[in-house]
Amino acid sequence: LERNLCMSRMPHQGAPMGPPGTPYGGSPAVRPGLTNQAMEASRKRPAPSQQQIQQQQAVQNRNRKKPVGFPGPNEMPGRQMDMREAQSDPTIGSNRCPGCSTVSLHSNILGFFLPFLSISPFSPFCSAKRRKMADKILPQRIRELVPESQAYMDLLAFERKLDQTIMRKRVDIQEALKRPMKQKRKLRLYISNTFNPAKPDGEDSEGSIASWELRVEGKLLDDPGKMKRKFSSFFKSLVIELDKDLYGPDNHLVEWHRTPTTQETDGFQVKRPGDVNVRCTLLLMLDYQPPQFKLDPRLARLLGIHTQTRSSIIQALWQYVKTNKLQDSHDKEYINCDKYFQQIFDCPRLKFSEIPQRLTNLLLPPDPIVINHIISVDPNDQKKTACYDIDVEVEDPLKAQMSSFLLSTANQQEIASLDNKIHETIESINQLKIQRDFMLSFSRDPKGYIQDWLKSQSRDLKLMTDVVGNPEEERRAEFYHQPWSQEAVSRYFYCKIQQRRQELEQALALRNT
Repeated sequence: LERNLCMSRMPHQGAPMGPPGTPYGGSPAVRPGLTNQAMEASRKRPAPSQQQIQQQQAVQNRNRKKPVGFPGPNEMPGRQMDMREAQSDPTIGSNRCPGCSTVSLHSNILGFFLPFLSISPFSPFCSAKRRKMADKILPQRIRELVPESQAYMDLLAFERKLDQTIMRKRVDIQEALKRPMKQKRKLRLYISNTFNPAKPDGEDSEGSIASWELRVEGKLLDDPGKMKRKFSSFFKSLVIELDKDLYGPDNHLVEWHRTPTTQETDGFQVKRPGDVNVRCTLLLMLDYQPPQFKLDPRLARLLGIHTQTRSSIIQALWQYVKTNKLQDSHDKEYINCDKYFQQIFDCPRLKFSEIPQRLTNLLLPPDPIVINHIISVDPNDQKKTACYDIDVEVEDPLKAQMSSFLLSTANQQEIASLDNKIHETIESINQLKIQRDFMLSFSRDPKGYIQDWLKSQSRDLKLMTDVVGNPEEERRAEFYHQPWSQEAVSRYFYCKIQQRRQELEQALALRNT
């Protein structure tokens, strides 16, 4: 065993030998007087390929790396020891017991080989590539060695299933957010008025005129939201029409219309002089989002829809076409109008893509909400407040939660940190498995394992030094007595003669000029 180890570390003696071309470890031998030029291209050794270069770099990186949990080459007991040191070591002397000598010898041999026990160049330690789910999986061999690891694999399978479920839910939420999410609620409208009678004579003349004040307010019923929505945000416009006979044609209308710069308010207030009951009409136009339209009476009777969004109306039309089989059997793009469609669209046949354009003349603004109210100035009248419930559409509170769920990154950092810990633990386990296999193989058959290891190191050395051929065969004289050697020598000298002839011709040509 020691002899094999020493021979593996001894350099070759004598001149380097090899087949024609660049010999192994030396420069080509040439005849005296001939320039040292490369031989014919057919006999050249090929340049190393990209794959060979990568293999060389991988071997060099592997030999430079230090295994986890093992001492380095300059540390005890894993430093590289010459066998002469091992022989001179008193702990390996013949005076020790055979068992102690064997243990010490094994320790020294391990000290020689441990620096070469390296991490595979394709392991996570050697690449900065993005870690994947597969990197968390324990190898089957480790699971067989440690039965308790099955619990970890069960958790990993559950995590994968949970991730898939969350991913599907995120996609569903993204699709749901693209559609309007509305919820019907009740808006309670409060219409109240107060009367300020005229003051007696002798007091301030400015306050002697009787007047009344009308207030329009409202709130959502059972609103669970913390942020209360302003009353004016539900409406696009509000018109209060007073009695024209009392206030004339120029002062009987009070109007409010939404503008881009409108500031929301909790109510509206109107104050006018008067001491008699006043009839008024309130016209409230809801602010629909998305916009809604009132259908033409003929189309409304056909579809059973009074007011709806444009997309819902087109969808209802398509449902009517499918139910009544109006789509052309030969050209699916066209619709054969029945008698109702002919009355509405005024044509026997049309493309379905033309319907949105034709609907423009059939869609009208929605009807306003009309409320008739009497402003009472009777001081004995106790019922001066009227309540009305209006159906309105508000944003679904679930939409805000869905948006916050998609935008939330609070747990991402914690999840990433835990993933990194899992990857590091798995890498440590895999490295410990490599070390365990090394120790087990060495303990079962030290001699055979070291011989296999030397063969592996020899192959790595061949890749690192770009050796072509088999150096072991090239060391023997029989290698050069094969038929190819005569042809190689002839070609070699022929190339040298041709090269020398070209040089002489060039020299003579320069002399003649």
